[in-house]
Amino acid sequence: MDEVKQLVTDIKNRNLKPIYFLMGEEPYYIDRISDFIEETVLTEEERGFNQMVLYGRDISIEDIVSNAKRYPMMAEYQVVIVKEAQDLSRTIEKLASYAENPQTTTVLVINYKYKKIDKRKALYKTLKKTGIVYESKKLYENQVADWIRRVLSPKGYSITPKAAQMLVEFLGTDLSKINNELEKLQIILPKDSQISPDAIEKNIGISKDYNNFELRKAIGDRDAVKAYKIVNYFADNPKDNPMVVTVSLLFNFFSQLLHFHGLKDKTPRSVASALKINPYFVNEYVTAARNYPMRKVSTIVSTLRTFDVKSKGVGANAVPQGDLLKELLVRILN
Repeated sequence: MDEVKQLVTDIKNRNLKPIYFLMGEEPYYIDRISDFIEETVLTEEERGFNQMVLYGRDISIEDIVSNAKRYPMMAEYQVVIVKEAQDLSRTIEKLASYAENPQTTTVLVINYKYKKIDKRKALYKTLKKTGIVYESKKLYENQVADWIRRVLSPKGYSITPKAAQMLVEFLGTDLSKINNELEKLQIILPKDSQISPDAIEKNIGISKDYNNFELRKAIGDRDAVKAYKIVNYFADNPKDNPMVVTVSLLFNFFSQLLHFHGLKDKTPRSVASALKINPYFVNEYVTAARNYPMRKVSTIVSTLRTFDVKSKGVGANAVPQGDLLKELLVRILN
């Protein structure tokens, strides 16, 4: 995120590079940087003659170079943006010759999503000398809640740990989807307000009581009544609560619990650091560790591996997902 801020600051200050090669597994920042260049470098009057957007599936590297070598008309720069450039992955190395001597009055932006170029080859090495190479890496699940807080803070909003966790468990690590939902909430809620689980439930439609976060807590607490209520809800609403997601989240939880049992230092700060979790959730692991000794946790992890395979249809084609989930809960709690 710091690298993105520096890029944005340099662009605002007109410290422009002739090539911006934006690549990587996480498309969110690729889009944000590309859009910022598209909206900022040229004035509205200049864009008509000096800004163009190309798409990788429709063009060749030669087309990109030909457009990049043009001179701007009545402007200091022209901007050429290539979207979906990953469609040119087989020929992308041909861009190296242009990168060696790029047109200084052109700002060429390459959006190379979900992939990255080979850092051992000529294109990458040349781009590092003459332009900017930004790699947008996918965040791990345990990093996304912190990302949500960092995104909201400058805009005058905060969010409770549970509300952030609800978003992560419902939307995964797709930052674009999460940001879209956060923008909706910012339209609805006044500034300086805290986004709560109630706000998430009311405005996004994620149940604050019947979700994987609450199921994990109920299982950790050995609250069988609550756990069965949630599982029954999941069984009645399988499309909104796919078993494969639930099993994956429970597997991560019990794998972390196994790690917790092996820790020598079980102070809250040490646990949060070792498990890479928000300190707010440490007590959940302390409680779960009391309820599930290490041997039992090892058995549960093995069981979850088996049910992960079954949830994907292997060896359990005729068994409804809801029934599988109920059987899994019995195995965990017994």
